[in-house]
Amino acid sequence: MAPFGLPLINTAILLTSSITVTIAHHALIAGNRGILKLFLAMTFILGFIFVFLQAEEYIEAYQHMNLKLTSGIYGSTFFMLTGFHGMHVTIGAIMLTIIWLRTMRGHFTARNHFAFEAVAWYWHFVDVVWIGLYVFVYWM
Repeated sequence: MAPFGLPLINTAILLTSSITVTIAHHALIAGNRGILKLFLAMTFILGFIFVFLQAEEYIEAYQHMNLKLTSGIYGSTFFMLTGFHGMHVTIGAIMLTIIWLRTMRGHFTARNHFAFEAVAWYWHFVDVVWIGLYVFVYWM
C-alpha cells in the first residue's frame, strides 16, 4: 500500500481529532460548554470517518491489489495491524460519543471530569499508535 491517498488522509484525520479533543478539554476546563460540545462532536465524527475510510482502503486493497490476509507476510501484517488499530478507533469513537452525550446532560465540570480525561488519554494513545503504524506499514 502506498503511504499517500487514503492512508495519508486518515493520518491527517486522526491528527486533527487529537487537536479537537484537546480543544474540547480546554473548553471544559474554561467552562465554555458550546466549544466543548462542538469540538467533542467533531472528534468522534472524525473517528468514525477514519473507520469508514479504512474500510474503503480495505476494499481497494482487496479489489485492486488482490491483498488478503493470505497474501504473505505483508498482507497478514497489513490487515492485522491496521484492523486491530481500527477496532480501537471504533471503541474510542464510541466512548467519545458516550462522553459527548454525558456532556450534553451536564455531567462534567471543570473540576470533576475524570471520565472525559480518561477517554481523551485513550484517544491520544490511539493517535500515537497510528503514527507508528503509518510509518511501519506504509513507509517501511
